[in-house]
Formats: sequence, structure tokens, C-alpha cells
Amino acid sequence: MSPPVAPAGWSRWLVPPAALSVHLSIGQAYAWSVFKPPLESSLGLSGTQSALPFQLAIVMLGLSAAFGGTLVERNGPRWAMTVALVCFSSGFLISALGAATEQYWLIVLGYGFVGGIGLGIGYISPVSTLIKWFPDRAGMATGIAIMGFGGGALIASPWSAQMLESFGSDSSGIALAFLVHGLSYAVFMTLGVLLVRVPRGAQPVAGGPSAVEDIQVSASRAVRTPQFWCLWVVLCMNVTAGIGILEKAAPMITDFFADTSTPVSVSAAAGFVALLSAANMAGRIGWSSTSDLIGRKNIYRVYLGVGALMYALIALIGDSSKPLFVLCALVILSFYGGGFATIPAYLKDLFGAYQVGAIHGRLLTAWSTAGVLGPLIVNWIADRQEDAGKHGSSLYTLSLFIMIGLLAVGFVANELVRPVHARHHHVPAQREAADVERQQPESAA
Repeated sequence: MSPPVAPAGWSRWLVPPAALSVHLSIGQAYAWSVFKPPLESSLGLSGTQSALPFQLAIVMLGLSAAFGGTLVERNGPRWAMTVALVCFSSGFLISALGAATEQYWLIVLGYGFVGGIGLGIGYISPVSTLIKWFPDRAGMATGIAIMGFGGGALIASPWSAQMLESFGSDSSGIALAFLVHGLSYAVFMTLGVLLVRVPRGAQPVAGGPSAVEDIQVSASRAVRTPQFWCLWVVLCMNVTAGIGILEKAAPMITDFFADTSTPVSVSAAAGFVALLSAANMAGRIGWSSTSDLIGRKNIYRVYLGVGALMYALIALIGDSSKPLFVLCALVILSFYGGGFATIPAYLKDLFGAYQVGAIHGRLLTAWSTAGVLGPLIVNWIADRQEDAGKHGSSLYTLSLFIMIGLLAVGFVANELVRPVHARHHHVPAQREAADVERQQPESAA
């Protein structure tokens, strides 16, 4: 399958909306918690069971991105977005059948397994294409798309809650909500499928830089370089630090100020969570765009170095000043989002635009690792401290200092990143060489 080539005069600014249509849709995953209470009450599930579809979806996101990345590069963005559309929407439809028949395993299969494949393929589907269209603003371009994944829940959460209120929170109401989700996202993601194009020439903007570089490192060779594993550590440490706060945000701010004269109410804690989501989303476009100006290595020095300082402030004096606690948490979450959005451009700088989507997919296994590591550290230590009779901010002091240590490890790994050795600057396999030739506009036009 040849990727669709842009006709003469096609505006590259139509490509980010195509990417957003996919990422805003699959970003619904962050709003799964809306369905947890009704599923538990209508199907008699435990909290652990109701979380299983989401957990499996995240696992499948990492696996499908890692193992399907090369296929995404080979077949192009339209193929990838179509696969994401079919899998993600089908996952909701299978889940709707499961809810209607009260067969919980169908919900796990649909949303978790099938839908999770759509998450992974959809997440990496526009990355390579955006970088080729915006060689001059790679950080901004990928930031726009990945901002959509962070912001998808801001749309899906109130929308899902409203549907459950209208349709009912029993099994039939949940089934109808799943059905509407599946059909609506199919229509919305179709916009991306129809809009996406690859550039006609090596120079997508007249007078601008070329998207074709001397560096062309395949995904199979990239994973054998120290640079890849340094960036794996960088992403894992940055995500672990951010998700540790994000996952425990409401109880954390409540506990920190429980013993003060100004305790945090339930509604205020919910507002804090909303602020963190906004910071996560803003960081994805703001910091990744900044990386175009100051460089990828420098922006990760900010994420990891300043992030460690923010954690130190929270650990040492966070419970004495509510505004300071909130400000530091917002900065950390903006770095969390910025780290996700900047990593594709960092990969492009090191390995070239060829197969950068596939390399990105393999790197996302760092996210899967961090998604387990961050919450495990914060929750396990908090439970142990509570068993020891501690309370308030003391529940989190140890885990905060562990996060500082992890960010220091990430900082060192970032400092170790060097340009990729020239022996990797070629495409070794004939099949991969044919892919490069086929993706050039002269052969696709």
C-alpha cells in the first residue's frame, strides 16, 4: 500500500488536524474511570476487575506500538489510521455487546485487547508523517498531535458522564454509551484518514529545510545503539516521576494539608486534578515547541533537573504552602506531558526521519514500564508508612525523594546521549531500502 501523496499546493497545516482527530479520540482511554463505578454496580465487579480493561489496553498500546511500528512506517499513515479506527471503534462495539449481555469478558476483550491495539497503532500513526511535513518545527508538530492524546479525556469524561446520566448506569445504559462511543469515534477518526497526506517533495515548504537527511537508521539498528537505551531511561524516569503524582493527585493533596488549618475539600481536590490535566496538555505543545528553539537535550535537562527541584520543594516545604505545592505539581505535570511530546523529535534528531515512528513505538515500552513503576512506588510506600502510624505529608516523603533519585538517573542518561555513529547511517536490508525508495515522492507520484 502506497501512502497518499499530497497534490500540488496542499497545505501542510491540514496534517496536524488529521493527527488530532485520531489522538483526541484514542485519548478517551484517560477517561475510563467514568465507567468504573457503573460497571462495578451493574455487573458486581470489584475495583480491580473494573480496572482490568484499562490496564490491558495500556499493555496492548505498548506492545502494538513496539511490534507494529515497522508496519506503520512501511504502509504509511492512512493505513495506520484506518487500522486504529477499526480496532478502537470495534473495541467499543464488542464492549457494548458485552455490557448488553452482561458478559464481562467481552468488555475486557473489546476495550482492553482489540481497542488497545487501536490505541498503540493510532498513537504512533502520525508521528513520522508530521516530522516529514515539519522538519523545521518537529517538536511543535508532534506536540500538537500528542497534546490531543492528553486532552482527549477532557472531552470524553463529561461526555461519557452525560450519556450515563441520560441512558442510565445499568448494563443496558452502559451498552448504549459504548455503542455511541464506537460509532462517534469512527466518524471522527475518518476525518484523519481522509485528510492525511505525505509530502510530495523532499522540501515540503518552498525555501524551507529538506525532510531528507543523511542520517537514515532503521528501527532494527536503532535498538542496538546506546543512544536508544539512554533515551529509554530518560523517558521512563520522566514518566515515572509525573505519573506518580498524576495517579495519586487527589488523595495526595488531601493528605498533605489534612493536619493544617486549611484542609483540602473533595471538590478542591477534584479541581486540582483538573488543573494537573490542563498542565499535562499545555506542556505537550508548549515545551515541545520550546525544544525547537533550545534543542532536545537542553529541554530534557529542564524536565529532569528542574523536575527534581520541584520534587525537593514539595518534600521539604510543600505542606507549609498550598500555592507552592500546587505550582510545583503543575510544573512537574507539564514536564510529564512535554516529555511525551518531545521524544519523537529527539529520536528524529538522532536517527533521522526514516522509520522514526517504528523507533518511537519501541521506545514506548518505557511508558508501559513507568506506568507500573510510578504508581507502585507512591502507593506501596504510602501504605507502608500508614501501617507504621504515620500520616499527612509523611506518607509521601520517602517516595518523593525516590522520584528525585530517578530523575537524577534520567538526567545522567540524557547527558550520555551523543550523535549516532556513522556505521549506523545506512539502511542495511534490501526490503528496507525499497521502503525508502517507495516513500519518496518521485516514485509515489
